[in-house]
Amino acid sequence: MKKIKIGVVGGAGYTGGELLRILVNHPNAEITFVHSKSNAGNFIYDTHTDLIGDTNLKFTDTLSDAIDVLFLCTGHGEAKKFLSENKIDPKIKLIDLSQDHRLNSKNSNVANPFVYGLPELNHAVIKEANYIANPGCFATCIQLGLLPLAANNLLNNDVHITATTGSTGAGQSLSATSHFSWRQNNLSIYKAFEHQHLAEIGQSLTQLQASFTKDLNFIPYRGAFTRGIMATLYTECDLSVEKIQKLYEDYYEIHPFVNISKNAIDLKQVVNTNKCLLQIQKHHGKILITSCIDNLLKGASGQAVQNMNLAFGLDETAGLKLKANYF
Repeated sequence: MKKIKIGVVGGAGYTGGELLRILVNHPNAEITFVHSKSNAGNFIYDTHTDLIGDTNLKFTDTLSDAIDVLFLCTGHGEAKKFLSENKIDPKIKLIDLSQDHRLNSKNSNVANPFVYGLPELNHAVIKEANYIANPGCFATCIQLGLLPLAANNLLNNDVHITATTGSTGAGQSLSATSHFSWRQNNLSIYKAFEHQHLAEIGQSLTQLQASFTKDLNFIPYRGAFTRGIMATLYTECDLSVEKIQKLYEDYYEIHPFVNISKNAIDLKQVVNTNKCLLQIQKHHGKILITSCIDNLLKGASGQAVQNMNLAFGLDETAGLKLKANYF
């Protein structure tokens, strides 16, 4: 099969680097250019030093139309700016890893609206899409824990969510809360009840359950580790744990990266993979769902490649059969 020619904009950051690590080993991918104004002329392995020996590509500050798909790994707000300043050939598919095009309201004036790229929600639509908005990392982890309930009209009460993310979730730019000396042996809450990913979570849940109007009470934590998200979610539900487990297994039967575990789960099972692991418990009248992903893979670059695979008719798992860093 002819290889997909790929361009990457914003290839120097965490998501850009993770995307390149996948694509250099993808059996159907050929990286044509990696755009970065600040690193133009430098070898990619000078920035992403683990890629030495894997690619001799250099960053460039020029763009090319000789590609099939363009990944936007820019900061939030920069993707819309980039698209307003650069004319992209309509034949080129776009996959935006920023938050700029995730909400339907932001697409109202776009000639070719972006499809929300959560494969477990919009699998068929993504296959036909030209523009794909990759979901946020917290949003992915939380939605995958709730979609089967929404699909069965079972979200009829408030949902309470606690989730802890690694430091890479904050991006590569330095800040007071990303320094090792502050983050190590520490734990803190941020953006309680008002995290920006809540809007896209609510959008997806109402897509499946139009009647959902309850609160999503979300408390995010910064964790003292580099990558991964563990979320616990609970809400009231009358069904037995066996029936709920069956609903989840049925919903995710055709989705290769979501697995339901009857045993307790932990982050080491998913870090460095494109998997989401879910575990379900019942405590009196409440259902407790635990959801784990790697924020840089299923929560960002791995999911972006999963979307590319779907959009080009490839095996959904191509290039994404990755081994967890278990020990």
